[in-house]
Amino acid sequence: MQAPCGLLTASADGSILYANDTFCRWLGYERDQLVGRRKVADLLTIGARLFQQTHWGPLLQLQRSVAELKLELVRCDGARLPMLVNASRSESAGGDIDRFAFMVVNDRHKFEIELLQAKTNAERALEAKRQAESELKKASDLKDQFLATLAHELRNPLAPMSNVLALLQDDVVDTERLRWAREVLQRQLAQLSHLVDDLLDVARFNEGKIELRKRPLDLADMMRAAVEASGPRIEAASHRLTVELPSSLTVDADPTRLLQIMQNLLNNAVKYTPPGGDVMIAGYRDGDEAVFTVRDSGIGISPENIGSVFGMFVQLGRPKGYSDDGLGVGLALVKMLVDLHGGKVEAHSEGPGKGSRFTVSLPMCESETSEQATVEPGAAPMPRRILVVDDNRDAAESLAAVLEVQGNTVSVASDAAAALTVLDNGYFDAAVLDIGLPDMSGYELARRIRSKMGGARLTLIALTGWGQQEDKTKAFDAGFDVHFTKPVDVDELCQALGTPDGAPDDGPKQ
Repeated sequence: MQAPCGLLTASADGSILYANDTFCRWLGYERDQLVGRRKVADLLTIGARLFQQTHWGPLLQLQRSVAELKLELVRCDGARLPMLVNASRSESAGGDIDRFAFMVVNDRHKFEIELLQAKTNAERALEAKRQAESELKKASDLKDQFLATLAHELRNPLAPMSNVLALLQDDVVDTERLRWAREVLQRQLAQLSHLVDDLLDVARFNEGKIELRKRPLDLADMMRAAVEASGPRIEAASHRLTVELPSSLTVDADPTRLLQIMQNLLNNAVKYTPPGGDVMIAGYRDGDEAVFTVRDSGIGISPENIGSVFGMFVQLGRPKGYSDDGLGVGLALVKMLVDLHGGKVEAHSEGPGKGSRFTVSLPMCESETSEQATVEPGAAPMPRRILVVDDNRDAAESLAAVLEVQGNTVSVASDAAAALTVLDNGYFDAAVLDIGLPDMSGYELARRIRSKMGGARLTLIALTGWGQQEDKTKAFDAGFDVHFTKPVDVDELCQALGTPDGAPDDGPKQ
């Protein structure tokens, strides 16, 4: 008897247990060639097999049935036969059993189009998965490279600092050696601070937390300040520096960030230029834009790397003998900051060994009045009574020693409770508070001091490792007058401590 449809029974793993005559005739097999010898997947095209694994197989397992599924089966002679399939899963003594009913689809062309679309979608999904896996691997490799580089860069300044400290343990150190040791410590500490600041700036940018404080600035003044700041590096490398200052070019920019852009580009030029090479910074007007370029005669950039120089953590290969210092965030940070100013930055090079040129274009400022890039120093700090509160003993005592050298009288407390006791027993002009104290936060301590003392006569300074904008806002809301991020510039701290009447001249400082 010939059934109107093909019937097939299989175990849950797909092994064929039964096939009726109609199914065998359609596929061109004898029953004993299927039962116990093949699996359902063996009879499917590659596309249908993939569709089984990703779609109707899991559905059959979850909801126990699949209805009106269109797919192709492969005959024994290789021909494809479009089918409409209904399947159900039931329990038996030997395990789950799948029962299939197959009907031949007459509209073969329509079926082929639909099946091809399903196959294409599946292939696209696989390709997307492969691409995602590739991107994840690249990100993982980049992370590992960055962590290794970070460890290397942190050890670089720590090594000379450790050597200097070992030298200072000698009881007999002449004045010239002391001066040299102080300069080494200052340079290496500045390098550490620069690394941390760059990383924090990248994090702030990614979180949308960098806020520009723009004002009209003379581009030539900013270039002079950048050259002065990068001068020691340029001089140490014996480079020939050329400066071409523009006249009457005013930009609307954040002076700190614009200086950071220029310094990063100059330091990059110094790093990738051999000793005795040429470094040039020039400014000019181009239509409605103020432009400055930093050019060097260094190792250059290959054409295939031009497009990636502004990428995060990018460390382009360099010839043997060149410095490997840096985290690969300097140029990325330049682009981020230039973009925030509404400008653009471009890299140019004729190729390896032919130097490079970085061009920054910024919108011209509508105002004709520019402000100086630097802030004029105020009056010299006056000797004061100061309380330093920090649970890190070395940090507290070293800061106290520095302040005492300036002529101040300093007391130290290691927690908030001790600080409140000290304040109860004496008069103080200022207090420098760490935020992460063991018994309460520096924010809460500041509130209690303000509440207890009325806040009229005491300057409160936050000195902390937390430097995000939200941390500064919390500090000012708690009653602090000034916020500094560790490590602090001693001159700036002393200037803040020396402000008359125990309050900053123009509001909270950060």
